[in-house]
Amino acid sequence: MKNFNRTRRLRKSRVMRDMLAETSLSVEDFVYPLFIIEGINVKEEISSMENIFRYSIDRLSEELDELAEAGINKLLLFGIPQHKDSVASQAYAEDGIIQKAVRFIKTNYPDMLVITDICMCEYTDHGHCGIIDEKGYVKNDLTLEYLGKISLSHARAGADMIAPSDMMDGRIAYIRQVLDENGFEELPIMAYSAKYSSSFYGPFREAADSAPSFGDRKTYQMDYRNSDEAMWEHMNDIEEGADIIMVKPALAYLDIIQRTADMFLKPIAAYNVSGEYSMIMNAIKQGLVDESVIDEVLYSIKRAGAKIIISYHAKSYARRHKK
Repeated sequence: MKNFNRTRRLRKSRVMRDMLAETSLSVEDFVYPLFIIEGINVKEEISSMENIFRYSIDRLSEELDELAEAGINKLLLFGIPQHKDSVASQAYAEDGIIQKAVRFIKTNYPDMLVITDICMCEYTDHGHCGIIDEKGYVKNDLTLEYLGKISLSHARAGADMIAPSDMMDGRIAYIRQVLDENGFEELPIMAYSAKYSSSFYGPFREAADSAPSFGDRKTYQMDYRNSDEAMWEHMNDIEEGADIIMVKPALAYLDIIQRTADMFLKPIAAYNVSGEYSMIMNAIKQGLVDESVIDEVLYSIKRAGAKIIISYHAKSYARRHKK
């Protein structure tokens, strides 16, 4: 009994606790989302996401310098164009906001790994993730052609990885073929494979100006009541050529992350989304919890099996734990 108590006392020291911890979390595990907007001298705080901003390209260095100082070297880019139309033409334009941002980052911050979101919702005047027919339905197969154009334009701009988030059927295979036929066989694809239709996306839709003008996205995003469906989505994306599979959101779907990790050998990403971020930040602001709750959240995602964590908390975590 005496030895047992001594062991417990040793475990109370920080060094010993760190040594015995079963799960580790590193700044290398994080991808930081960035919102890039058209215009000059723009730095706009997103009202529903404290300390998260939209940047025009001429002010992007302010954020990139902070991220580099914190040790964050992986980015996920979302674009907010000035012009929107029914076919999301600015999503695949050579001078589109994301294409310009990628070229700027790769020129000035070559050590940053740049991942680009592939979707149409930020660029369409109706806010849906694909081409809409006269009855208001998304035309899946026609949408694939546009997703291929967007992916190829991002690849040509210099993206290190693309991340299709649209949830159209067959899009990974189609995009993979387009990339391969144009000399981008080595460009990896991180697929939003298990992307649920979730209320946790609310602040993001403000940030990216991407809320649908009618209806919702439940016909092409996943039903949060389903788990087996997520495994089928993962399997399909892997068979179609995905290099990384993703679960989104994270906190209400830790069971999906763990089940994915148990079933598949592919690297797993989890997106700790805007609503999850804002809930935590509001609770901290009101004094209900302290900042250590951020660590609990991020460790829970890693413990569930995610290798990559996309999170708006990444910069804060990296700063607080910088060695």
